[in-house]
Amino acid sequence: MSLPKDFKWGFATAAYQIEGSATEDGRGPSIWDTFCAIPGKIADGSSGAVACDSYRRTKEDIELLKSLGATAYRFSISWSRIIPLGGRNDPINQKGIDHYVKFVDDLLEAGIEPFITLFHWDLPDALDKRYGGLLNKEEFSADFENYARIMFKAIPKCKHWITFNEPWCSSILGYNSGYFAPGRTSDRSKSPVGDSAREPWIVGHNILIAHGKAVKAYRDDFKPTQGGEIGITLNGDATLPWDPEDPADVEACDRKIEFAISWFADPIYFGHYPESMRKQLGDRLPTFTPEEVALVKGSNDFYGMNHYTANYIKHKKGVPPEDDFLGNLETLFYNKHGDCIGPETQSFWLRPHAQGFRDLLNWLSKRYGYPKIYVTENGTSVKGENDMPLEQIVEDDFRVKYFHDYVHAMARASAEDGVNVRAYLAWSLMDNFEWAEGYETRFGVTYVDYANDQKRYPKKSARSLKPLFDSLIKKD
Repeated sequence: MSLPKDFKWGFATAAYQIEGSATEDGRGPSIWDTFCAIPGKIADGSSGAVACDSYRRTKEDIELLKSLGATAYRFSISWSRIIPLGGRNDPINQKGIDHYVKFVDDLLEAGIEPFITLFHWDLPDALDKRYGGLLNKEEFSADFENYARIMFKAIPKCKHWITFNEPWCSSILGYNSGYFAPGRTSDRSKSPVGDSAREPWIVGHNILIAHGKAVKAYRDDFKPTQGGEIGITLNGDATLPWDPEDPADVEACDRKIEFAISWFADPIYFGHYPESMRKQLGDRLPTFTPEEVALVKGSNDFYGMNHYTANYIKHKKGVPPEDDFLGNLETLFYNKHGDCIGPETQSFWLRPHAQGFRDLLNWLSKRYGYPKIYVTENGTSVKGENDMPLEQIVEDDFRVKYFHDYVHAMARASAEDGVNVRAYLAWSLMDNFEWAEGYETRFGVTYVDYANDQKRYPKKSARSLKPLFDSLIKKD
């Protein structure tokens, strides 16, 4: 059991979750700054205004990465640091660009390969107010392409670009449940605006068009001289049938993945949406024009995979409600026989089940022709971690076991199943702002003491990854 000798591993973060310095050096507000200011939207009433203070601690973060042996680091760029108002005719903030240029230079000097995400949910707020943000296909895709071009030009040394992080979350959590910014939903107790049955599918479509435009721009005008690669990161959970004897549950397992992952991956690899989605959603699912198909189909140089957990899937009978986004099914942690899928964590949605990782790697590889896969996020929270004393927090054996089991499952998929997985970026380098869950939920391999000047304390899991990968990556 082994991984390819050029396999890269390291950690991942996102701008709004770690940077802080929300108004520093000309940064404009994002939709998350605005969303956090609405009472009741964030569990502990917090925001990313200070977070881990990483904008001012890049040197410290790089030293941390180096000390842990990481060979790669995935981070995202705050669009509203680059163009505070976001649009293609708005002023560019050179200080914002300079910050990331220097950060990449410093990473490379430390021997760490940057993987840059252009959009990790933090849309410039001005674009949401100006034209409805992600709901406006023409304006949003043009503004995103412009922003992407600015970054491609500024950072030719980056060889791995990710256009969008988890468009499922932007679409469903932002425009169906209203759980994430901008918080639009049909539930009028949560938001005065939104249409949960229609808007998410429009947003998903518009993100695919914007992704396609940015990829075309990179391939046409930057890749020939820079020689890098570009793709998208999609999130999805593994699925097991609630009743393995029931063909409808077995079928629902595939449908769940199609509604989560293939919604975006099928257009990118095949040029159309999954049949299961077209059947359920009808004309609420947009159709691609021939020009859009040409833009989107074939627009991945690699498949970015974010993965955390698994569910038992039970089909539902009858017509699903209009706001259903799962595919007319239930997601459960216990199957028909009462077996539990995995132990509890601090996150209500996350239970470790490492075999599911191997299964999903295989499912994706078979469906999409064995593409090069980068695991761009994988990790876990620990139940009650935030309430433990520091000396207990840093002994995070639960997380150590999670990484051990999941990385071995991935190595088996590589060595025994022919899956072409080439990088693994653990979520996350440090505890950070966990979106709607605020700071109560910790995913970091490094403890951040928010009450005491954001001091960092590496946990046991932080130091467990280098020996783990050293044992698995082939030597020359």
